[in-house]
Amino acid sequence: FLNYPQAFHRSFHAFYSDLVLSDSESEEELTEEELAKLKEALEEKKKLIATLRNKSWKMKKKLEVLKDAQDFVEKFEGALGKGKNKQFYAFKVMMSKKWIKFQRDFDNFKTACIPWERKIKEIESHFGSSVASYFIFLRWMYGINIILFGLTFGLIMVPEALMAKPYGSIPRKTVPRAEEAGAMNFATLWDFSGFAQYSVLFYGYYNNQRTIGWLKFRLPLSYFLVGVGAIGYSFMVVIRTMAKNAHDDGGGDDNSFNFSWKMFTSWDYLIGNPETADNKFASITTSFKEAIVEEQESRRDENIHLTRFLRVLANFFALCTLAGSGYLIYFVVRRSQKFALEGLENYGWWERNEVNMVMSLLGMFCPTLFDVISALENYHPRIALRWQLGRIFALFLGNLYTFIIALMDEINLKLEEEMIVKQNMTIWLANLYNGTVPENVTGPPLDVDPADVPRGPCWETMVGQEFVRLTVSDTVTTYITILIGDFLKAVFVRFFNYCWCWDLEYGFPSYSEFDISGNVLGLIFNQGMIWMGAFYAPCLPAINVIRLHTSMYLQCWAVMCCNVPHARVFKASRSNNFYMAMLLFILFLSTLPVVYTVVSIPPSFDCGPFSGKTRMFEVIGETLEHDFPSLFRKFFNLASNPGVILPFILLMVLSIYYLNATSKGYKAMNLELKKKLQSVRMLQNTFDLDFLKTLAQG
Repeated sequence: FLNYPQAFHRSFHAFYSDLVLSDSESEEELTEEELAKLKEALEEKKKLIATLRNKSWKMKKKLEVLKDAQDFVEKFEGALGKGKNKQFYAFKVMMSKKWIKFQRDFDNFKTACIPWERKIKEIESHFGSSVASYFIFLRWMYGINIILFGLTFGLIMVPEALMAKPYGSIPRKTVPRAEEAGAMNFATLWDFSGFAQYSVLFYGYYNNQRTIGWLKFRLPLSYFLVGVGAIGYSFMVVIRTMAKNAHDDGGGDDNSFNFSWKMFTSWDYLIGNPETADNKFASITTSFKEAIVEEQESRRDENIHLTRFLRVLANFFALCTLAGSGYLIYFVVRRSQKFALEGLENYGWWERNEVNMVMSLLGMFCPTLFDVISALENYHPRIALRWQLGRIFALFLGNLYTFIIALMDEINLKLEEEMIVKQNMTIWLANLYNGTVPENVTGPPLDVDPADVPRGPCWETMVGQEFVRLTVSDTVTTYITILIGDFLKAVFVRFFNYCWCWDLEYGFPSYSEFDISGNVLGLIFNQGMIWMGAFYAPCLPAINVIRLHTSMYLQCWAVMCCNVPHARVFKASRSNNFYMAMLLFILFLSTLPVVYTVVSIPPSFDCGPFSGKTRMFEVIGETLEHDFPSLFRKFFNLASNPGVILPFILLMVLSIYYLNATSKGYKAMNLELKKKLQSVRMLQNTFDLDFLKTLAQG
């Protein structure tokens, strides 16, 4: 039937045309048998339309058959309505068409709703999948931070602003008298001090009341659970994304007849927009470049001894760079502690921001140095990218943990200062009450202005300020690098190339290439700072959302206007699991300092939602004691027993090991099956060639 569609169509069309014509003249209805045959013919025609693209016919024949089939369906669907149950069938056909159109429109709507999808596709068509993978990763990070911002803003900042005590009511919500004069200066606010410090942006502003407002909202409990929930949600999303990518990755790429597939099947004949056609043309060209690089790397011969020597030398230079960076951070941190003891007001802007600026400058220049070192190794571009990512990861990790160790030293100094403040508070209260302190007094008298009350250093707010400053300075440094290192450089090369002594575009300095490794690691470590600092500065997720949103537009513009494709365009992995693995690792490392401070360090006595407690996690026990029956408290104590937790963790580790081993076994089986199928296909092709030769000779 399907082998002779035109002959069948002519005979069937003639038969039913006469039938419908006689039916319209005699106004007789179709019999049940004729109705069934017509329905069957319509279904066959629809099936032919759906599978026509798979037929190995010439395009002219396909178009003719398609037109005839569409005319047949359109004509005889109406004729079918003249039989029995014609109203129901016509309604069903109409609804079926509308449903198919709705599904197509809804799929287009879903694609249009994906943020920045068109920009990313345009970048991929000109720069390859490796550069596009960075922007896909940035968009994914933006979605994560939207959720974190919703949690902190909706469950912490808004309840505190609407239902808690207002600004100026208690000392922790009031700027001290000594700082009031410059509390609104731009330099003070840019440093996140003054009124910014005593606001909902930071930990120290929140009160320790168990319930606030007419809703009896438990703010300390909400603050603790949001911090724990944000970390737990991040773990869940990262691991789930890694599992999804691993499932989509399958058993690897099938590169059989790669160039033939690209040559004959790459173009989309449904494209009708000239701009889309240009992007598709650029995308096909880039995919050929990627495939050529893959083929060249698979056939390359190299001097193994020279290559090993150069790679050892490159690793030695990289280790020296990492050691120098770590020592520089340590030296700068020690200087900053010395400046803090002597009083930062005696020093200039650079001394006050030396640590943040040095870390930002190292993050800006060291990746370029690593890129120069990697030229010695002569790796495949994809492997070279992973080595580059690993080295920058080690650089950022060392810098970050050096910064954290410095913060721990600063916290210890603040705790010692807090003990002195407590003693001074006792003396101050005694002087207010004429030398005696009543036993029932727990705070300052009512007639004392909150701005005049002495207060502790609040180490939690100090930690939050440091992370906010580091995030803002890193953002500013990144944007300045884009504007100066990419835009101004491209303008200089473009307009001075005509009057220069050599070709600036192909010589020095030339146009910049997009730094994939540096930008990816910058995203990952910036997110690590958000995870670490959000517990002490609830405003950090909001700042990061603004940063990622502006970065998407600025970097998309910079890539398309100021950068050129890499000299060796290579295909990115099918999944971003390498990025996700680094993100999971930095998430784990970011969780450790937060867990340590929550479990081991006592909170400040006069600021924050956990003031008055010996440890922050005691808010859980307090809630179970006052708001739940004793059975829940016993169950919680049992579940938190190390004798229960350790076997549970051991069971989880064994389960993960078993599932990982099973997954590797399945993947190996899939690869083996693919090899067998390829062997069978090659044997079949050989048999067909032998058979054709035999026929030709016969």
